[in-house]
Amino acid sequence: MNLANSHQMLFAFFTLITGLLFIKTGYEESGVGQDDPLLSVGHYFTEEEGAEFLKRMKNQYSTAEEWELRADRIREQILKGSGLEKYPERSPLNPILGDERIYDGYKVQNVAFESLPGVYVTGSLYLPVDAEGVLPGVLSPHGHWTNPGDVGRYRPDAQKRFASIARMGAIVFAYDMVGYGQMDELGWEHRHPEALKLQLWNSIRATDFLISMGADPDEIASTGASGGGSQTFLHTAVDDRISVSVPVVMVSAHFFGGCVCESGMPIHKSEDFQTNNVEITALAAPRPLLLVSVGGDWTKNTPEIEYPHIKHIYSLLGKPEHVENVHFAEEGHSYGHNQRAAVYPFLARHLGLDLRKAVNPDGSLIEEGIVIEEQESLYPFVDENAIPAHAVRHNDDVVWTN
Repeated sequence: MNLANSHQMLFAFFTLITGLLFIKTGYEESGVGQDDPLLSVGHYFTEEEGAEFLKRMKNQYSTAEEWELRADRIREQILKGSGLEKYPERSPLNPILGDERIYDGYKVQNVAFESLPGVYVTGSLYLPVDAEGVLPGVLSPHGHWTNPGDVGRYRPDAQKRFASIARMGAIVFAYDMVGYGQMDELGWEHRHPEALKLQLWNSIRATDFLISMGADPDEIASTGASGGGSQTFLHTAVDDRISVSVPVVMVSAHFFGGCVCESGMPIHKSEDFQTNNVEITALAAPRPLLLVSVGGDWTKNTPEIEYPHIKHIYSLLGKPEHVENVHFAEEGHSYGHNQRAAVYPFLARHLGLDLRKAVNPDGSLIEEGIVIEEQESLYPFVDENAIPAHAVRHNDDVVWTN
């Protein structure tokens, strides 16, 4: 056996094991019921079934008008299935703002706001040091990374991304998914039956918050990887204020996400309807969309299956140039160095950012001077900003007011 073949076999084996571990974690810890006929969970389709489904759907929309009818039905199912068919009242955000830390070309401020009365969304704002006036905004939801020292938005690669985009001239809001970070320590659960509903609502309100903090309402992007990729395309699908969408290592014709926050509510299916995450992602059309895929997970077929289908939809709407795919055939499931190097030019082009602040002329990243802060240093609730007494501390205590 030659070295090249040996490398390919090892990579294939690693991919298989990684996928199996993810599925086990997603199913066993999430409480998602695979026997629920209205849920599409994890590897709900085989790869062949996913491709065949898209082929059948493509035959149903050959004009812009036909796609718009399909898009309305998909969006309706997302909102109905998540319990957000009627939005709750947009209560005051009541932001809590911590002190700013100034670093090389950017600054960080820990923040929290109320998405519902007593329900605090925790996160950090990253801004350019010379920020003035209205800036493009970037929402940064995160995925299911839970190893100590490598959690959610606190991961070193995530902090590098937030700082780099801020250096380029945007205001970045990196926020915790339900039950992560400080909220986890206060009692919130991520793997809760209604995590999808609350998480999606938190993202909608995060857009309100970002705009209230000085982001241009006409220039709001969202980008995240893995479960953060799911949150990116779900949020983009129902909120037309997201003008640029970059879901990383998540858009798949056959994989629906293994966590309750992705597939634990009937957003993909009803008794007479079925969609998948490719069609949901395509609801971004004709807004700029970048699909980032790798060979080491369920996005391995994106250049041949998912991307052509979405580009067909963009073509129907007269904007085929607004959708792109960057594929890394020999990389695994991450928002790593190469993925960041692919995303920054796309964001710069569509948000009017200064790419020279994050990427050298040879394509290498400029990450010197970025400070990786400890997880607790990024918590908004500290002695001088204690969590309010009325704060909700568990999912079961959320009150939805319409």
